[in-house]
Parts: sequence; structure tokens; C-alpha cells
Amino acid sequence: MSINPGAAEFPHRQIAAQLRERIRRGDWQPGERLPSIPAMAEMFGVAKQTVQRTVDQLRVEGILITKPGSGTYVRGTRRRLNRLSRGRYGAHRGYHADLAARYRQQLTGVGREAAPPEVADAFGVRDGTEMLVRRHVVRTDDATVEVGASWFRVTDASGTSLERHEAFGRPLYQEAEEVLDRRYTSATDTISARQPSREEAEILQIRPDTPVLHLLHVAFDETRKPIEVAQATWPGPMTTLTEEYRIPGPTPDPDPDPGLALA
Repeated sequence: MSINPGAAEFPHRQIAAQLRERIRRGDWQPGERLPSIPAMAEMFGVAKQTVQRTVDQLRVEGILITKPGSGTYVRGTRRRLNRLSRGRYGAHRGYHADLAARYRQQLTGVGREAAPPEVADAFGVRDGTEMLVRRHVVRTDDATVEVGASWFRVTDASGTSLERHEAFGRPLYQEAEEVLDRRYTSATDTISARQPSREEAEILQIRPDTPVLHLLHVAFDETRKPIEVAQATWPGPMTTLTEEYRIPGPTPDPDPDPGLALA
């Protein structure tokens, strides 16, 4: 492996491209430790700082993971999530079938808090309005993959089971439908990319400069009034969102224009 000192691309990016290719090719398998930074610096004929920049870049991309005192390793495959509205409610209004097998959801807090701007906007209330929030994290065997929260109006949820710090034996929306006597009929999902907050970076165990994907999910009743506003944040480089859907075929023109006929 070598770099081209006359190339326009920075040396650390040239090295990153070669490491990506080798990992993709299978030269290093998920979980396998890479050579040390001094060893790779000697291998490429560059300074250790250059290799460190390469490692930092590939960590942000989610390709490598560094374990203090142990070394740098190839991260496992990307976590594929289907946490959009269709995945949440399912074809038959049941929770995504493989969620329990793949992930463990843990309730981390229930209480009243001031609504952040995006939640307040979704409900159509002033910033800082007190609302009920249920917070959770989703974990796999080796990492936290989601930080989430579900918000409800205090006037709707006060005195119901939604205020209790307990997990339900069914999806949250089904509990909410029963205790609020309102049916979820439509939803909107807005996904954006941003930098994590300090707390999110700590919980997800990512660097503060690693981008995250953020979902704002607004669920409405039949009158188009919001019932629940949910937030979910995922480590961007380690997450892919896949939606499968059918594409409608062409429909016949109901009133074809035959054109003008000349007599």
C-alpha cells in the first residue's frame, strides 16, 4: 500500500480510500483489529498524525471503532432499521415483527417537561409548554442504537397509564389509543441530519462530530389533530433506513383525444 504525494487528494484521504477497499474486499473482517497506528504509518510512509486523521475519518463514517487500550477494529455491518411510520405500525397495526429479536427497548424516564421547539411546533403550542414525555433507548447486544422520546399533551394524558413509569406489553400507540379514546389514522415522518447533542453522543457512544439521523414523527387522529409527537435519534454512519413500496402502473386515459378529423 502506498500513497501518491503528487495527487490532489490529501494523504489521509488516499489512505482512507485504500482501507475502505480492503475492508470491503474482506481483507479485514468485522471485529478484526487493524495494525497499530505506528505500523500503518510505516506501511504508508507517512507521519503517525496522518494515519490518526485517517482513523478519525473512518470512525466518523462508522467503518472503524477504537477501543481504548486495545486498538482499532472494523465495526460490524450497518444496523438496518425500519422505524418510519410503516415500520412502527406494521401492515396490520402491530409492532414491527422482528423488533423484539433484534433490539431491546428500555424506558428511561417518564415525566413532565417543557416541549422543545420542534415538538411545540408539531402540536401547535408555544415553545416551553409543559408536556408529558416518555423517554427510551434501544440497544443491541453491543451498543445503543436509538435515543427516543414520545410527547403527549398533559391535558390528554393526565391521570392515565401514560404517566406511569412502566413499559406496556404492547406498542405505545395501542396503549394511547385505548386510554385517550382516539385512533391513530395518519402520520408524517421528517428525517434530518445534524450533529448530536453532548448527551446524545454520550448515550450513543459516538464522537461529538459524528452526524446523527433524527426523526420527527407526528401521529394524527381522524380530525388531523396530533395525538403523539415522537423523536428518534440514530448514529448516522451506522444506520440505514430502508422503505419498500410499490410503484403504481400507468392508468388509461379516461378521455382520449382522437384529434381532429378532416371532412
